[in-house]
Amino acid sequence: MTVYDYAKRTRSGKINIRAGNKVDRSLNGTVVVLGILTIAAFFFFDYRGFELVRAITETTSNLQTMFLQPGLSHFDLSHAIYQVGVTLALAMLATIIGAVIALFLALWSAENLSIGWVAKSIKIFVAFIRAVPTVLWVLIFAIAAGLGSAAAILGMLFHSIAYLVKVFSESFEEVDKGMIEALRATGAGWWQTVTHAVLPSTFTYLLSWTFLRFEINFSVAVAMGAAAGAGGIGFELFMASGFYFDLREVGFITYAVLIVAVLLEVTSTRLKRRYFPTKAS
Repeated sequence: MTVYDYAKRTRSGKINIRAGNKVDRSLNGTVVVLGILTIAAFFFFDYRGFELVRAITETTSNLQTMFLQPGLSHFDLSHAIYQVGVTLALAMLATIIGAVIALFLALWSAENLSIGWVAKSIKIFVAFIRAVPTVLWVLIFAIAAGLGSAAAILGMLFHSIAYLVKVFSESFEEVDKGMIEALRATGAGWWQTVTHAVLPSTFTYLLSWTFLRFEINFSVAVAMGAAAGAGGIGFELFMASGFYFDLREVGFITYAVLIVAVLLEVTSTRLKRRYFPTKAS
């Protein structure tokens, strides 16, 4: 266990060394409580009808079928590619629209660019939106729009705006105050300050955060395809696992989602290398 030591100087000039602090004690206490609750939870499980050896054998067999024998039974490869494209389109649409709306809201929620009460009001509002999971927003919008792609996009859009407003505004608040004051001293207006100082100096961060949100929205779109009937590869995964119980098809869809996720990660890494070069380069 790591112990944090800190020194406190008394009035006489002597230094008293004390081990630990409130943060350290709170962290250790939380870990201990969670550990106790985790161990206690095992005593409240219902183990009736549970056979460990049989469960391990069946799970191993199912995993071998899924990942070592993937295949398609209820649709062909072209349909699978199309469904992956639908999922990507849902994620991209929610991300692009969300980023545009979040950009303007973030400008008003940045404390160095906006009025104090306006910035705090927007931050409180988006914090409330972020506190609600995306799937709940989808279900809320499904009441008005019905289950489908519209509800899924609106739910992802709502949560994406709240997420991006937070990270965008924090990036704007990190802009050098001296640069902003210099522009204002020369008579530059609010919009001129934003376009000539704030946006150029934070563009790479905005791009990075937006692409990160796109990756998140892709995974959410897969889940929403099953939960909200939004279509895409997520709906096919739901049908294969819950309706057909075709493990080979589940394995194929899992590999397809994994490949797309890896491609998105590679693209994100290349963007970071281009717009965030290391000091060595």
